[in-house]
Amino acid sequence: MPASPHLLLTGATGGLGQALAYAYAGPGVRVSLTGRDPDRLAALAAICQSLGATVATQALDVRDLDRLRTWILNTDAAHPVTTGIACAGVSSAIGPDGAPEPIKTVRRVFAVNALAAVETASALAEVMRARRAGRIGIISSLGGWHGTPSSPSYSASKSAARIYGEALRGALAPSGVSVTVVSPGFVDSPMSRRYHGAKPLLWNQDRAARVIRRGIERGTPRVNFPWPLVLGNILLWLLPAHLTDAILVRHFAFTVTPDAEGMAERGG
Repeated sequence: MPASPHLLLTGATGGLGQALAYAYAGPGVRVSLTGRDPDRLAALAAICQSLGATVATQALDVRDLDRLRTWILNTDAAHPVTTGIACAGVSSAIGPDGAPEPIKTVRRVFAVNALAAVETASALAEVMRARRAGRIGIISSLGGWHGTPSSPSYSASKSAARIYGEALRGALAPSGVSVTVVSPGFVDSPMSRRYHGAKPLLWNQDRAARVIRRGIERGTPRVNFPWPLVLGNILLWLLPAHLTDAILVRHFAFTVTPDAEGMAERGG
């Protein structure tokens, strides 16, 4: 008998995370959500319950990798997870004067965007492979397709998550577990509103969540959008490195207003 639908989602209190929770929530569906803010988790849970879902929440910081893995494995042991999505993410950029990102910020960005994504996918892979069924989604970014001069840590961390997902997909394919690597362009969210620069072809959260869910449910290997930006990124790969760098600096330079933790890391 097939397992009842059960979504496990990290980064649930972020903009895209909330939209994904709403996209999956419905009668007969269980959603297990984690984020750092208990109040926002409770509000999100109430809405998902109003949509008919059975909801469980856990407030935690995904940088606590042992606690993250324990939560995933315990959640799965209670109710087998059918779809798991690593969505937690943070952004950063160099200073307006070109000053490098503080090393504390770099470590945090890698810890959330790369290490926590890998920990999530690895734990899910462990249990899903044993069942020979399941779907894993890893949220990367088109910003992780190139080394972006304005945000070295973000582009590198998202690239790491993407490459891990690409490799994991092939490794799990014989066991019947699908891995979908998602590379969105600009999605309107609280995080993206701290981004100051051109945001061409901006999508709203709900549209992005619908496309991501459809891709993951179908077991699509890669979900990349919007297509004009995808094509542009592909063309950048064909150019000499100095031209790619020049284009990114001239046309896609940006700054990011630091979050509260980022301000502290910068001594603000």
